[in-house]
Amino acid sequence: MSALHPYDPLSADEITAAVNAVRSGKPELTEPRFPLVRTDPPAKDVVRRQDPAFTRAAFLVVYDRADAATYEARVDLATGKITDWAHIPGVQPAIMIEEIMMLDEIVRNDPAAVAALARHGVHDLDLLQIDPWSTGTLPVDGVSARRRIIRASAYVREYTTDNGYARPVGNLVFVIDCNDKSVAAIQEGDPIPLPPESGNYDVDSVGPLRTDLRPLEIIQSQGPSFTVTGHVIEWQRWRMHVHIDAVEGLVISDVSYLDGDRRRSILHRAAISEMVVPYGDTSNDFYFRNVFDAGEYNLGKTVGSLSLGCDCLGEIRYLDAVLADEAGTPQTITNAICMHEEDYGILWKHWNFRYTDQPEVRRSRRFVVSAIHTIGNYEYGFFWYFYLDGTIQFEAKLTGIVQTRAVAPGATPEFGTLVAPQLDAPNHQHLFNMRLDFEVDGPNNTVLEVDAVGMPMGPGNEHGNAIVARKTEITNERDARRACDPTTARTWKVINPGVTNRFGEPVGYKLVPFVGPTLLAAPESDLAKRAEFARHHLWVTRYHAAETHAAGDYPNQHPGDGLGEWVKQERDLVNQDIVLWHTFGTSHLPRPEDWPIMPCDYVGFSLKPAGFFDRNPALDIPPPSGQGTGHCHA
Repeated sequence: MSALHPYDPLSADEITAAVNAVRSGKPELTEPRFPLVRTDPPAKDVVRRQDPAFTRAAFLVVYDRADAATYEARVDLATGKITDWAHIPGVQPAIMIEEIMMLDEIVRNDPAAVAALARHGVHDLDLLQIDPWSTGTLPVDGVSARRRIIRASAYVREYTTDNGYARPVGNLVFVIDCNDKSVAAIQEGDPIPLPPESGNYDVDSVGPLRTDLRPLEIIQSQGPSFTVTGHVIEWQRWRMHVHIDAVEGLVISDVSYLDGDRRRSILHRAAISEMVVPYGDTSNDFYFRNVFDAGEYNLGKTVGSLSLGCDCLGEIRYLDAVLADEAGTPQTITNAICMHEEDYGILWKHWNFRYTDQPEVRRSRRFVVSAIHTIGNYEYGFFWYFYLDGTIQFEAKLTGIVQTRAVAPGATPEFGTLVAPQLDAPNHQHLFNMRLDFEVDGPNNTVLEVDAVGMPMGPGNEHGNAIVARKTEITNERDARRACDPTTARTWKVINPGVTNRFGEPVGYKLVPFVGPTLLAAPESDLAKRAEFARHHLWVTRYHAAETHAAGDYPNQHPGDGLGEWVKQERDLVNQDIVLWHTFGTSHLPRPEDWPIMPCDYVGFSLKPAGFFDRNPALDIPPPSGQGTGHCHA
């Protein structure tokens, strides 16, 4: 069996076949759940060769709730047989959506939990909202660390669609055993009055709307300039594969550029390998709050359907996503990926004012691939941009509702900001790690750290104005934890020593990083050990097929794994198949302007050709047409 592309996601029929293979092949599993069902990709050489004869396979994480045991399975989709089966001891798979959805009922049906809510002034349980919080390895008194547990917090709504985050129940945390479907413990402090104001932001709640915004329409009368064939997209010499992965969300892979008659590889695969959102409030109902949105919650399963004119504007094409729920049943998310072109201002321009009255100018345009993931109170929009000059850019757009905490009347938060009376939005961070599996004109690459450095005055620099590009080769994983340096405009350049441009220099692409924070939690903390990836802006590793998630495959209730362990192998990185892991994000000190819903905040990075081309690859872009003339400046 083969698909259009080796990295195509599983179809609904393939998901069903893979799940049925496990059910029939392992009848001893009395209560199997399927936290993860995804494509098991072939070797990278299959993609490089565009080999149509690859074997189509599925990878599954299977959790037997009856025995609290986790297994990994591989299924050959041509034969419908299990080819690999392994018990993975000592791990918990990601928190399942079905476990989140049952929290309300578990709390409502527990007499001790109902009594605790009553002590905190909550008596109407019909509109109770219970949110999950993964617990890491922080202990819970009287609860064994071997149990599958979630901490949970409560919010009060006045009606079904009310914004519950306006009224958090303070100093009250429920510890839920997901297998027993019971309240394992209650962590309770002194009651705090519920905040008094609503936090709704819908049209009916905000009052009169503006009337002076005129329509903004984007029309491409001849259609868009890109083509979609399955999951393979081609636009302006770019070619790429896009899909939604159950863990990583939006994935871009097999990215290449047609340079003359040469199809040149740039990126083999790029996706969010992990992200962590740690909160900086030390109160009893917040100190444990940090989430690994990819590994603990399966980021891809939170993708939503997009709508023309709302999420996407212009001449749009969409791709659906087919993902398995925990019962192993395929679910289709329509319009999960949006693709379109958008104008991006001036691409290049010069007016040779001495000799001509007509400047040469070209307009920039970019191709956009996007998806939006809703994780509890937050939305994350992931946007990949491809430009006419060979640049690739990634941008995360953060919006949604800030997490909140009730405080006593008149109290001033120490670790957050009042956004409404008696309502505190605690300080926190959003730290993403992007796994960039480079393939610059082939798999054998080397990484250079490049700094712009001013030289001291002396012989050859008598006037003190010399600037050089200082290049440091990253030769081994033991030296591959790196930090941004805005004072030197630091970038990391991925070169292919075996391919040179017309100047005899190795071809390359550079990572222009987002200069932002790293993890602020104390190095000896539980969180810092589990989120070690977030303590450095860049890691470089030798490619290994099993190393795909920066915090390891099973961060839920795990003391720590991933990048910090892998680099202990101290593998050579010179002229090798290498992977860059870029940590970027924001330290969010909330503002009143972030309430009741937060305007988008933006973080990201760029990948720019650096000697990859022999000259500006966008010289052949045709000039724009002006209003009523054949040329803008005619």
